Amino acid sequence: MFNFDMKTTQNFACFIDEASGISVFVDSFDNQEFEVRLGDVLASKVIGKFIAADDRDLNNSLTKLVEGKLH
Repeated sequence: MFNFDMKTTQNFACFIDEASGISVFVDSFDNQEFEVRLGDVLASKVIGKFIAADDRDLNNSLTKLVEGKLH
């Protein structure tokens, strides 16, 4: 469904599943703690926060968090 490719140096990213219209919004003020919201462009809710040490950790954490909420 989602292929996360975010970098820890990014402060914000948005991933959209075209088939379902579901969006994942990720933001960070310090490039260490990331807040994740799920919904669409008009409304979303926070589904979790985590700390990521590097890009791989960030994308793995995103995948686990989002897949856990969607399944």
